[in-house]
Amino acid sequence: MDIASVVGLIGAFILIVMAMGDPSVFIDVPSVLIVIGGTAATVLNTTTIPGLIGAIKVFLKSILNSPEPPEKVIEQLVELGTIAKKDGFVALEGQEIKNPFMARGVRMLVDGTDPALIKQSMETELDQIKARHQSGNDLLGNAQDLAPAMGMIGTLVGLVIMLGNMSDPKALGPAMAIAILTTLYGAIIANVVFMPARKKLEAVDTAETINNLMITDAVLFIQGGGNPRLIPDLLIGYIIPGNRAKVQAAVGG
Repeated sequence: MDIASVVGLIGAFILIVMAMGDPSVFIDVPSVLIVIGGTAATVLNTTTIPGLIGAIKVFLKSILNSPEPPEKVIEQLVELGTIAKKDGFVALEGQEIKNPFMARGVRMLVDGTDPALIKQSMETELDQIKARHQSGNDLLGNAQDLAPAMGMIGTLVGLVIMLGNMSDPKALGPAMAIAILTTLYGAIIANVVFMPARKKLEAVDTAETINNLMITDAVLFIQGGGNPRLIPDLLIGYIIPGNRAKVQAAVGG
């Protein structure tokens, strides 16, 4: 679980609620229906049910998960390469590999798959992962754009109701609440929930892509009979300079 995202999201809402003083004043059912219900319904209109379910999974992934540190990925690749060099590819079959992309590559090594097919298969899988992330990111972007739009619609609805009841002072308050709170709800949802989720998903996608590219290169290197102690040198270019010493320390380089 990515603690930073969870703490950041919860912390933002806590600070907003604390600034409100009396939160009950800011609760208005018609405004909730217009903004949250309207945003959800409109977003659904831009996709399919499977697409929405996939986007929700991607959204949860962006909040709850963090990519595996690259030094851990390289460390496990060196370990697998050492086993393969010493005992052959068949010995990799019993190894516990939590990373599904890495497990796929190792399985193909065990099966004796042709290197060109391994490369093609892993690159295709990488493209599909990025496509799923992009699809989820696009849906989050739609929600980010639509929430303030629904807030504006709610504001117009409230103003129309208010102008239509100018002779009834009791009706002005609820109408004013709709007009103001829908804009507030839309701004909070767009900027506290969906915008950070998109930014986090982009960071997760970048980190996961780097890990998967390293895995692809290492699997092909191992398949070609390369010395596993050279794997860190092969992959170090994927690591930002500030973290390279950490990688070398993790693999004993």
